[in-house]
Amino acid sequence: MRVQSLTLAVASAALLAPTTPAAPPQPVVWREPPVRAADLLAKVRDCAPVSRGRYRADSGAPADIPVCGTRDAVFWKADMDIDCDGRPGPRCNRRTDPHFSDSTAYVQSDGRPLSAERLPFIVVPAPSRIWDYREHGVGGGSLVAVVHRDRVRYAVVGDTGPRDIIGEASYATAKALGIRADPEGGGTPSGVTYIVFKNARVSPIEDRVAAVATGERLVRRFAGTG
Repeated sequence: MRVQSLTLAVASAALLAPTTPAAPPQPVVWREPPVRAADLLAKVRDCAPVSRGRYRADSGAPADIPVCGTRDAVFWKADMDIDCDGRPGPRCNRRTDPHFSDSTAYVQSDGRPLSAERLPFIVVPAPSRIWDYREHGVGGGSLVAVVHRDRVRYAVVGDTGPRDIIGEASYATAKALGIRADPEGGGTPSGVTYIVFKNARVSPIEDRVAAVATGERLVRRFAGTG
């Protein structure tokens, strides 16, 4: 009887207590970063290679893309293929992408794979004799500034790909940059610069607001404007 009475009392209190509707999650509003694309590109005009060899943009393409390095970052200039792997959604699934995989090399804080539709992330080549990203302060959640034309957008390292190919990013990254995001036939054949900051990681990896805040701080320092 006591248990029943206590249960009824708790239920009655819950009904009488004022309720406050939960606030919906706030979408990330992209704004132009404090550093122009041209300012960032000027900082990566020259390449001091840190990779032992060069990568291909696609299978069968020439191996002519080095990974370059500065004191604070590594970078490469390549194409952008669309990665739709991770948690399936209406735009990224086995129907829309014949190469779809429901996993990503890194996962979000609840242990689930990343969502390529929602999270801007890039793909780095799996470690090999060409280059091992882990030796340069890069890993899951590393902050990335991705530059295409006059746009700069922030992403994280979220997945790994073939050992000899470079130049791939999530559906959400492409959308943010104004690049066609269709996993079949989307992307762009050239003109994308990926700047990955060493020892600078977003945690939790899926926190897009933190990625933007961290990115703005890092690009100011990288470009010498703040």
